[in-house]
Amino acid sequence: MATVADHVIAALKRSGVRRVYGIPGDSLNGFTDAIRRAGDFTWEQVRHEETAAFAAAADAALSGGLAVCAGSCGPGNLHLINGLFDAQRSRVPVLAIAAHIPLAEIGSDYFQETHPQNLFRECSVYCELVSAPEQAPRILAMAMRAAVEENGVAVVVVPGEIFSHRVDDDTAWGSRPVLPARLVCHPDERGLATAAGMLNAATNVTILAGAGVAGAHDQVIELAHTLAAPIVHALRGKEYIEYDNPYDVGMTGLLGFASGYKAIREADVLLMLGTDFPYQQFYPERAQIIQVDIRGRNLGRRAPIDLGLVGTVTDTLAALRPLLAVKDDRTHLEKSLRHYDKTRRRLDALASNDRDRTPIRPEYVAAVANRLAADDAVFTVDVGSPVVWAARYVTMNGHRRMIGSFNHGTMACALPHAIGAQTVDRERQVVALAGDGGLAMLFGELLTLTQNRLPVKVIVFNNSSLNFVELEMKAAGIVNFGTELQNPDFGAVARALGMFGRRVEQPGDLEAALAEAFDYDGPAVVDVVTARQELSIPPAITAEQAKGFSLYAIRTILAGRADELLDLVTTNVARRILD
Repeated sequence: MATVADHVIAALKRSGVRRVYGIPGDSLNGFTDAIRRAGDFTWEQVRHEETAAFAAAADAALSGGLAVCAGSCGPGNLHLINGLFDAQRSRVPVLAIAAHIPLAEIGSDYFQETHPQNLFRECSVYCELVSAPEQAPRILAMAMRAAVEENGVAVVVVPGEIFSHRVDDDTAWGSRPVLPARLVCHPDERGLATAAGMLNAATNVTILAGAGVAGAHDQVIELAHTLAAPIVHALRGKEYIEYDNPYDVGMTGLLGFASGYKAIREADVLLMLGTDFPYQQFYPERAQIIQVDIRGRNLGRRAPIDLGLVGTVTDTLAALRPLLAVKDDRTHLEKSLRHYDKTRRRLDALASNDRDRTPIRPEYVAAVANRLAADDAVFTVDVGSPVVWAARYVTMNGHRRMIGSFNHGTMACALPHAIGAQTVDRERQVVALAGDGGLAMLFGELLTLTQNRLPVKVIVFNNSSLNFVELEMKAAGIVNFGTELQNPDFGAVARALGMFGRRVEQPGDLEAALAEAFDYDGPAVVDVVTARQELSIPPAITAEQAKGFSLYAIRTILAGRADELLDLVTTNVARRILD
């Protein structure tokens, strides 16, 4: 006679799930034993439950289907929370199985007792307790449906003994898969007509594209041609719109390009497509704004808008396109493209190989990794300075993917995201661009690479500091404090774990080391000693930030750390003057 856990696994399999990420524990024993018996379903063991949730998020992002993680009662599932916040804010379908203490002990301050429904409520679209075996099929089905339809996290809390309960009548479990329904959604005729009128009347239209343009690449390019509009992208839109795009003028935001920033500032109509871009200071002050989003609650929450349209980008553009007139005046577009070309050449110059300059420039590291990586490589990116260099130097082509904690903004995501991505496809190249601080947070997951035989390539930007935090301190006029990292030789550590490991200190050695790592048939770590004082300057500097850098310089000298200031100037100012 099958158990509740057996039926859970069967239901997951019917819906395309083939694995669960997690760490075993006594309250999960009934669940993991069902996985063992299933045969064609795998338990992907990691070293920390946070990694299980991160890996599931990357799995869902790459596969496009539901991914599952699990944690034992109390501390076990508490460790899932940060990774689940990342999945929820990245809008990917993840189901979390949160085991719980025995049903009869709930509310008694029992060993390891928490209140999971309260804890997970904020990072999920659905969170419920299975309080009786008979509830399990219905709650599981509702959770799976919520995750795939709302593209978010669903949490099912299950007291451990319920997993092992034997089911007499299995009819309630059904036999149909839970798959996302095809959604067709576009604004009504009145909204479309209003949008067309605004766009047709405008002289300077700029498009701001986010992750919502996924699947609509060609439509957006056609729209840009019609409107003679430069296309600016938010970070999450990069992989979907940057490639094969003659209207691309780069990214905007804190990590963006001056050309993208200026194209938005000079627009008289800004058309936002599938983006909830959060930084108010980068929106235009005088332009009309049209926002298209499938989630109505996103409309106008970042900046005042003149027209909000609820719909998918694909369906909305299909309905809008016939109403638009082709613009003959391409002045705004051509000016924006010239500015982008100038900006791009300056950025590329910073990524050149200075053979006599050490530590190595992080721009150069990202550029070489980009050039050597496979055409369909998956890049996972740590929050902090690695995401800056990835955003500026890793190019998308319609086959590559870039996964990171771009909305939640948590450190330590590159390695666990890489674990999930590589588990989905063990033949595809996966490159983790890791910060030294982020890698150290979940350092034990290097063991997961070896144990699970995952050939992830890890490139460590080793600047012996929490580098982006230092930049934020400089901008605020604060002398760096508490950001120093005493790092090991990460390459030597990798070799001790049975992996490929190299340490690179000279620019001339970088390309050969990365090529060797990429060719290695197994997990590899390349530890690159990079410049600590490299500035990732945003496209627009506020007066307050300029004042902050001045205060930083004064306070650094007064603190007896003039050598640090000299290093900053040598690394950044001199090079830019020569360029």
